[in-house]
Amino acid sequence: MSKISPCLWFDGEAEAAANFYVSLLPDSRIDRVQRNAADGPAGKAGSVLVVNFTLAGQRFMALNGGMRFEYSHAVSFYVDCSDQAEVDRLWAVLSDGGKVERCGWLKDRYGVSWQIIPNALPRLLGDPDPARARRVMQAMLGMVKLDVAALERARDAADTAS
Repeated sequence: MSKISPCLWFDGEAEAAANFYVSLLPDSRIDRVQRNAADGPAGKAGSVLVVNFTLAGQRFMALNGGMRFEYSHAVSFYVDCSDQAEVDRLWAVLSDGGKVERCGWLKDRYGVSWQIIPNALPRLLGDPDPARARRVMQAMLGMVKLDVAALERARDAADTAS
């Protein structure tokens, strides 16, 4: 296991959020729930203070910190999706109750930023033909949820800029 793991700050939603996240991906589980020993800023005695969980093999901590802070795009979770079906599935569950954004980004119901990216995207954007790569980039910039077939069609389209 890695020595470093992300800590997500919540206001009373740490356990619900951790349970939601571990339901999304294989090799995910709740590892430990630590409760408050006494009343404090993070909640009453017996309420959840920290949830340690593993998400797709990566350790995380969810902390009920006692007040809500907004997450930003400065830190997001990038999910390398194997195919369009995985993009579609994760997009549907993570965006439910959240906010969708451009280019494969969304904020989930807890305000955490995610990038739901098909693993074909870097290959398509890195096409050795600059015109083809440019068409993929232009197509991606016009998308909300990324669509591999549409990106491939854009790559293969005749270069109308010539």
